[in-house]
Amino acid sequence: MLTISPTLALPESELVERFLRADGPGGQHVNRTESAVELRFDVVNSPSLPDEVRVRLLARRDRRLTAEGVLVIQGRRFRDQGRNRDDVRERLAELIRSVLRPPKKRVATRPTRASKERRLAGKQQRGKIKQTRSRAWNPE
Repeated sequence: MLTISPTLALPESELVERFLRADGPGGQHVNRTESAVELRFDVVNSPSLPDEVRVRLLARRDRRLTAEGVLVIQGRRFRDQGRNRDDVRERLAELIRSVLRPPKKRVATRPTRASKERRLAGKQQRGKIKQTRSRAWNPE
């Protein structure tokens, strides 16, 4: 079980891990060991995810999410398979934790008078800077 929160845990059967060779430096040994980990989690068909969490997770425009709704996380940060495996699982848990609570609704507020004045003063200052760059036009 991958524990996300006190009320939510994902069973091992929903996580698909694939081990592959990591790229990068490491000499001859890197060509023989499969230390990189690819974790796949089917967000759309997961029975353990609550519906509102699923919707918020799918609504995120995350490049790791496939068109079928499968979340693919790759881990090749460390040199050994066990640490990469733990890292990928923790990243998945962190991603799901980030969508557990619904986002706060934004309360529309009007800009203060001082902020309007600061904005206009900045625009005037910028206009003066641009005006000094141009040459004086002489119609003669």
